[in-house]
Parts: sequence; C-alpha cells; structure tokens
Amino acid sequence: MKHKLTRDDLYSLEQYAEVRPEFRARVMAHKQDRRVPIGPNATLYFEDALTMQYQIQEMLRIERIFEAEGIQEELDAYNPLIPDGSNWKATFMMEYPDENERREQLKRLLGIEKHVWIQIGDLPRVTPIADEDLEREDEEKTSSVHFLRFELTPEMVEAVKGGAPVAMGIDHPNYTYMVERIPENVRESLVKDLD
Repeated sequence: MKHKLTRDDLYSLEQYAEVRPEFRARVMAHKQDRRVPIGPNATLYFEDALTMQYQIQEMLRIERIFEAEGIQEELDAYNPLIPDGSNWKATFMMEYPDENERREQLKRLLGIEKHVWIQIGDLPRVTPIADEDLEREDEEKTSSVHFLRFELTPEMVEAVKGGAPVAMGIDHPNYTYMVERIPENVRESLVKDLD
C-alpha cells in the first residue's frame, strides 16, 4: 500500500484542467463513503491519498503553482493527512451556518477535538491525536476545523477487517452524540486505509 504522494502522482496544471470535471466527480463520490456526521453540527471527513491528491491539485490550480519547490511544499503540507496503514486520519469540522451562533458555540466547545472517539466492536474506545501541525485553539474558543489521527492497535485492525462494527461519537459536556454503527459503505472504505 502506498502511503504518500509524490510529484509523479500529480497532474500538471494543463492536464488537470482537462481531467478536472471527471476527476472531481470521482473524488466527490469517493468522499461520500468517507463522511460521518455526528449529531447536527459535527462531521468527520476521513482523508486518504485520493482526497489529498484532490486537495493538492486544487491548491496548485488556485495558486497557479507549477514550480517544483511550490509543488513540494503542497505535498509536504498534505501528505501527513494520508493514513499510514495503522490509523485513520480525519478532518473534523464543527458546522454552524450562522456565524454568530458558530462564534458562541466554539467558545462552549473548547477541547472538543479531544472528546471525539471511535470504537471497533467491543474493543476500547480510541481518542485522537489532534492538530499535530499547529495549535487550533486558544483560551477563549476552539477552531471549527481540526485534524485528527486515530491510532489503531493490530487487534483493532484485525477486528475491523473481520467485519466488526464501528461506532463513533463525541462526549464533550456541551456536545454529546453517538453513531452506534457507521454505514457499511463507510466501514468498507475505511478498511482500505489499513494494511
């Protein structure tokens, strides 16, 4: 299993302009199998090489980056979000359409990223390692976006590959929700992240 993207995996800006509609449609369909809403305002978007390739291609396109150094910077920024074979990596978003409500809720939800959990079958819950790239919270409020890494034990990897159900939830005092069993299409997509 290949874990990191290189320049060889990317389209040139010209190539990308040609393939973008088809590529984007493929990525959007793929992302549907990697999205887990938890309650009304929180969603885990599980990342992998394809979602990160799309992210990089879009950044290169928007910023018109075509020099080797700039391309490498994007690869270095996004490669850490690709699972390593023993973990799941997710972008965790707190979504409130109203800006004032979002501001108020993010004050109430300090530390929420440490209260997200995953449980495979009857094995112990796994809480994530959050925001390894930079601090996303201050004394007053948390960020609406966090990057989470869920490290799984070999026993957990075997269980999920063997068909064990996966539950996910958040147990923050001001936001407590649970998905007792993620949909099978999501579970199957996440199994592919594991060696």
